[in-house]
Amino acid sequence: MRIAVLALQGAFAEHRQMLSRLHVESFEVRQLSDWLQSKDGLIIPGGESTVQSKLLVTLGLMEPIRRAILEGLPVFGTCAGMILLAKEIDSTIPFETLSTMDVRVVRNAYGRQLGSFHTHASLQGIGNHLPLSFIRAPYVQRTLSPRCEVLGEVDGRVIAVRQGNQLATSFHPELDDDLRTHQYFLQMIRQSCEQKRLPQG
Repeated sequence: MRIAVLALQGAFAEHRQMLSRLHVESFEVRQLSDWLQSKDGLIIPGGESTVQSKLLVTLGLMEPIRRAILEGLPVFGTCAGMILLAKEIDSTIPFETLSTMDVRVVRNAYGRQLGSFHTHASLQGIGNHLPLSFIRAPYVQRTLSPRCEVLGEVDGRVIAVRQGNQLATSFHPELDDDLRTHQYFLQMIRQSCEQKRLPQG
């Protein structure tokens, strides 16, 4: 298994460290030539969603990544990554997103840096009493289709969703020691690979 990690800005190094702990190979995507390498999945890290959006467009990465996700490439977006996957955003700043996930997301929903916090919660399919770190986090205001499954909430706000091969979280699992969220994503990739190997018809 080989995972691409978008490395334009944000906590990409921490995601690679988590994958390394799970003995999974990864590589950084900084330009189109990087993206063209073989890969089994993609992680879009937390950071500044508007900056990442602008760079994706400028570097010619927005459309190739969007097309790959729509064609079934497993993707995991954390914090800003959740925003970039969303089809709708509640934000005063207009910017382009990948628009592949049927969710409406509220950007900077928990306030600025002082609004950051840490808690524990149970997420469907991932585990119980997971440590969750929120930093200027978004949340899912609503899902836009029944294809999008809610995996968990904190204080009545949706903070983890899955839609087919897409996983998105408001929190930063790469900033805690718990590996279960990344393990869940890797299991999604394995299931996707198995489905591709099944005979058609």
